[in-house]
Amino acid sequence: MSKYQEKLSSNDLFLELEAFSEGRSTHAWKCLGAHPVKDENGVEGYLFRVWAPNAPKVTVIGDFNNWDLEATPMSKVEGGIWEAFLPGLNRYDAYQYAIHKADGSGFVGKVDPYGFHAATRPDVSTKIYDLDTGYQWGDQDWFTFRSKNPPYRRPMNIYECHLGSWRRTGEGEFLSYRDITSYLVPYVKEMGFTHVELLPVTEHPLDASWGYQCTGYFAATSRFGTPDDLKYLIDQLHQAGVGVIMDWVPAHFPRDAFGLYNFDGTPTYEYADPRKGEHKEWGTDVFDFGRPEVRSFLFSSAMFWLEEYHMDGLRVDAVSSMLYLDYNRKAGEWMPNINGGHENLEAIKFFQDLNTAVFAAHPDVLMIAEESTAWPKVTKPVDDGGLGFNFKWNMGWMNDICHYIKLDPYFRQFNHRDITFSLMYAFSENYILPLSHDEVVHMKGSFFGKMPGDNPQKFAGVRAFYTYMMTHPGKKLTFMGAELGQWNEWHYEYSLDWHLLQYAPHRQTQDFFKAMNAFYLENSPLWDQDDSWQGFQWLCADDNNANTVAFLRWDRKGTPLIVLCNFSPEHRDGYRVGAPFGGTWAVAFNTDDPAYGGEGLGDKAPIKTEKIPCHDQQQSLAIDLPPMSAVILHCVRKNPVRKPKAEKAPAKKAASKAKSEKSAGDKPKKASRSKKTEK
Repeated sequence: MSKYQEKLSSNDLFLELEAFSEGRSTHAWKCLGAHPVKDENGVEGYLFRVWAPNAPKVTVIGDFNNWDLEATPMSKVEGGIWEAFLPGLNRYDAYQYAIHKADGSGFVGKVDPYGFHAATRPDVSTKIYDLDTGYQWGDQDWFTFRSKNPPYRRPMNIYECHLGSWRRTGEGEFLSYRDITSYLVPYVKEMGFTHVELLPVTEHPLDASWGYQCTGYFAATSRFGTPDDLKYLIDQLHQAGVGVIMDWVPAHFPRDAFGLYNFDGTPTYEYADPRKGEHKEWGTDVFDFGRPEVRSFLFSSAMFWLEEYHMDGLRVDAVSSMLYLDYNRKAGEWMPNINGGHENLEAIKFFQDLNTAVFAAHPDVLMIAEESTAWPKVTKPVDDGGLGFNFKWNMGWMNDICHYIKLDPYFRQFNHRDITFSLMYAFSENYILPLSHDEVVHMKGSFFGKMPGDNPQKFAGVRAFYTYMMTHPGKKLTFMGAELGQWNEWHYEYSLDWHLLQYAPHRQTQDFFKAMNAFYLENSPLWDQDDSWQGFQWLCADDNNANTVAFLRWDRKGTPLIVLCNFSPEHRDGYRVGAPFGGTWAVAFNTDDPAYGGEGLGDKAPIKTEKIPCHDQQQSLAIDLPPMSAVILHCVRKNPVRKPKAEKAPAKKAASKAKSEKSAGDKPKKASRSKKTEK
């Protein structure tokens, strides 16, 4: 198979290249790209391999040959793969593949699709980088925990983060991966988030794309440092008990000449037919999900980040754009499938095979679909006709909530379905509730800025709606900056507005997020049964005139929490809510607490239930419900269940029983004990 001494054995190399050509490979990066080898004479160097099936000629150009187009020709081997051996190369040497044009008129310089490191923009070269640097991971305990704690019945509270704008230097420059580590790790741990989700850290040429138009599917962006530096960030998050999810973009890629676009001079990674192969609105090309080598490329990219960088999961971007042939396309701009429908059958098969392969190798990871339509069975098993993901963003919930919170409270009564409709489908998939970056850009306003009213009412609205999200069924995701009460919407060019923390309302808002996150983690009714009606029960879903909802959350042990949300500026003292059983209930969390910037309204002492039916419950409570607030109650003393009176005694014991009951004052409890004693 190879005349070079490689890290892969000859047999493994054969199997991987065979799988690559058949669309089954999940580790293609081990044999494609640039790898250190020895030739037949024991000379050390790097072996370059690239797939370019229709290129008439390919050469390697770089620092080592003064970018000479003819100095290092590549040889074409089977399956459209070219290879070349170069001795004496060093780490960080820059290189490209020169794809020569068929008519001899010139060439196009291409970055290595399997390159592990890239030059920092605006340079568009790949850098020599052997991943086997000897980096010593210290996250073994995290992997043990992850394997024993599946996410379905665990709390999951994700902090979505863009590394380029979470925090910058005083001069506005990027922090390195290692500098970010020193700030980000203790921060997310202190704030009570269970996971960090990174906007794409794959290499990309344009800062304004936020990483979603990438050119390096195996390269961590060099904006913040080296591959080992990113490993260090992930490693330290794991050692702090925080999982790491990465946004991954298999839907499309940009048309930069140095990237995947027309890689071998013809459509290579993209569909050749523009009716399938381009997104005009995004200016990008769509991967050809039916081409075996492209499938292997994407399968391997997904596995690469899970294995080489220890990612705990991938959030797969723009899934809807892959599933529908008519996505953002007008009549005549798309081509039906063989059945006459608008589903991309090749993309469906791609997802099913991707998730099958990933979970076969790593059953405890997260594969999360950003899917914005009602496509069925996104998180159902492949053998049940599903796509095979294990979580899906609930985009419908996010859109409804963001519409509702922008309304003046008077008009909320006419849009009450925005906060209740999600329960019509909440358990059809394994959902994550996102308040994501997409909702705080492009003039949509920050989370704080969406709220109507004066500043105190805006801060109160942030607290109330965040609590509603944290108590609603589903895992949670919040984009960075919401916890600061930022006025400004997110700008990728600048740091978050950390200076706001010098002002009490913003510090108190951050304290609220920390307290709410801690409450979520500590209370199993909020996450133990996220995927079932067993964990949720409406008490009142239709009080639209008061802009109020009330519901129960249950854990598997039968422990309930009562949640009331008042999305109006009206103070509702004496608001009656049903209770699942009689007893004494106390306020466990009140968003109007002065510690969080509230007015301090609400019940301070425990409340006893009354035998007044309400909300289909036999017992109820009269609650002091502050304006624009959420209140959570827990039971501190459950009334004892009174046993029914004993059945009438046999005739020969009637006199004795009557005497016993009379002496006990006709108390049912003592009568029962007397009967038990007699037995």
